Amino acid sequence: MADRRLRVAVVYGGRSGEHEVSIESARSVMQAIDRDRYEVIPVGITQRGRWLLADPESLREGLLEAAGRLLPSAEPRSSDVSSARRGDSPTITLGEGMDVVFPLVHGTYGEDGCLQGLFELAGLPYVGSSVSASAVGMDKILMKSVFAANGLPSVSYLPVRRADWERDPRAWLDEIATRIGFPCFVKPANLGSSVGISKVISAADLAPALNLAAEFSARLIVEQGITVRELECGVLGNDAPEASIVGEVIPDREFYDYEAKYYDPQTKFVIPADIPADVAEEVRTMAVRAFTALGASGLARVDFFLERESGRVYLNEINTIPGFTAMSVYPRLWAASGVPYADLIDRLIALALARHGDEARNRTEYEH
Repeated sequence: MADRRLRVAVVYGGRSGEHEVSIESARSVMQAIDRDRYEVIPVGITQRGRWLLADPESLREGLLEAAGRLLPSAEPRSSDVSSARRGDSPTITLGEGMDVVFPLVHGTYGEDGCLQGLFELAGLPYVGSSVSASAVGMDKILMKSVFAANGLPSVSYLPVRRADWERDPRAWLDEIATRIGFPCFVKPANLGSSVGISKVISAADLAPALNLAAEFSARLIVEQGITVRELECGVLGNDAPEASIVGEVIPDREFYDYEAKYYDPQTKFVIPADIPADVAEEVRTMAVRAFTALGASGLARVDFFLERESGRVYLNEINTIPGFTAMSVYPRLWAASGVPYADLIDRLIALALARHGDEARNRTEYEH
């Protein structure tokens, strides 16, 4: 590869409530990446599951007919294979002409191990965590179980299956009120970017919140609401992960919801967070412990609660494919820690290749 640029496939979009965020992440990476070092292959996934060779500006209905198709569509359309054979839409093989993949598909079917499994089967190096770490990190219930097993504190929570909620809503309303109380937060267990999340102040608002979360996931989680400051920390690395400076999110809303994250200009992010040095160190240490407990690699943003009354730090969640626009929290944390955006992209690609090289040492055959 010394005589040519490294070919990086930036995969973005996807069948997720975070589709638009993913497009913005891809646009930012493609603008910042060093074109003298890398040749970029833009791979867009539509909200209906079509894989296309298309730049982020073109990933919208009406502009895709001329785009090259990368994989058969997830849509149940019998014309896909035949039209590709007729040559109406050029088709290439996944991995053809690609040296490494930079996945930026946030949420369902992208951050949950699905894409990672596909890349593993194709033998492609890719940025970020493995199948198992991605899946556990995306599932808030499994994630909190792993945290608990490793002595990492979370706020009290209750898992709820959609089928159980719909079968006997009265019983669940009573159990949540008794075991968790109010205020509480109701969330889909398998989604990010605060999609489908509600803050519930009283029993009257609980059923609508559960119904909303159930629109996005078959598994729900209800968490105790406490008065907190919201802290975030970036982790970077494979076997020797490092933690960034700690930042604080100060939303101008009831909580840090989707609108606050991506559209509200009043949302503030303070770097470094105005917290005591020992609390910052506790957060950084806990971030690396959470990253290691999941077996994560490459990158993650780890979110925390600092309870105002007690000063206790709680681990909220880990995000294995955090937002990656130039103004997203994760790149800003690392820029403040001395790793500019373009350099961060370089390091993540290098970490992906290093992990792939290490895994290539694993034997896949056994003679006896």
